[in-house]
Amino acid sequence: MPIETVLNARVPVKIWTDRVEPEAMAQLKNTAALPFVFRHVAAMPDVHLGKGATVGSVIATKGAICPAAVGVDIGCGMAARKTSFPAERLDGSALRRLRSSIEREIPVGRESRRRPFEDASAWMAAHGRPHAGTGQLADRALHQLGTLGGGNHFIEICVDADDQKIWVLLHSGSRNVGKTVAEIHIGRARGEMKRLSESLPDPDLAYFLSGTRQFREYREDLDWCQDYARENREIMMDGVLRQLAFALGLEGDVSHLGITLSVNCHHNYVADEVHFGEAVLVTRKGAIRAGEGELGIIPGSMGSSSFVVRGLGNREAFESAPHGAGRAMSRSEAKRRFTRADLERETSGVECRKDAGVVDEIPSAYKPIEDVIAKSSDLVEVVARLKQIVCVKG
Repeated sequence: MPIETVLNARVPVKIWTDRVEPEAMAQLKNTAALPFVFRHVAAMPDVHLGKGATVGSVIATKGAICPAAVGVDIGCGMAARKTSFPAERLDGSALRRLRSSIEREIPVGRESRRRPFEDASAWMAAHGRPHAGTGQLADRALHQLGTLGGGNHFIEICVDADDQKIWVLLHSGSRNVGKTVAEIHIGRARGEMKRLSESLPDPDLAYFLSGTRQFREYREDLDWCQDYARENREIMMDGVLRQLAFALGLEGDVSHLGITLSVNCHHNYVADEVHFGEAVLVTRKGAIRAGEGELGIIPGSMGSSSFVVRGLGNREAFESAPHGAGRAMSRSEAKRRFTRADLERETSGVECRKDAGVVDEIPSAYKPIEDVIAKSSDLVEVVARLKQIVCVKG
């Protein structure tokens, strides 16, 4: 669908939905009021209230960057692999065993690896640590590289709605190191605004000007955390595929899975791009790049479908698309409103946690993913619709 709402500010805000809560509207206007925002702000169909900037916003800038507009889970994103095996190869008991083996292979929640993955050690040795990181933080990052985390992060075994082939899908980011680095730079940006006596519509929209040491160090730390997040997903994906290969009787040999499609995309990040003929920095907070022909992933909740998509290169969206269903309510509200019995009902047929600890992730706490996809028809085309049969959460 085309743009449904336009807000007036210093530059316009173009929104791919007509359902935006008033608080998010105010955030979008505040962002669009910043003097370095280029052309307009694009808000995706899953847009909702965030910290500083809305989740589901795409912000092109010239000459400055706003750390809170990126968010604290730098490099958070999705990865997927399609196998050549039919779902009928996995029955109920096999699914239970597979979930258990994934949870043994991949630390979840706040857990870390006591002994780092070999690939994690090699990556950290080659990349050092961020400017904002201490030796202690780097050591924790080493032990968390290849781990899932909690919240809405997940690992899933899915079935393709068209050909019934098995997919592996996962969602994670830069773990504690990304959060800590982001918070340090957000604090530094606020300090810089005070030093410059700069007035802002929201203190969380503090920024760094290009050409400064603070800008350079933040960009370098962004790149480090984004690379860390991508590697984090790759290490986990290797482990999950190995466990799937065991479950399919392949003795853990991933090469026999017949992988036919591979995707790994960020949805909280910054990139140097060219739009409307000008070089800009594009900040996507809860949005994926959807250049013409580029593959991306738009996940639903732990009981609904997820979609692999191909970008249509929509210029007005800065070649972007939504990153998921988007929350319809806060975690605290979901815990008040729903029970464990509700969760069991809404995740029927999915091998997953069904305890009170994940009630805030119940599908009803999210917007309907089908509505988000329908409103993205001029942003992406659907390549595959996936439904989970196993879901691992922290």
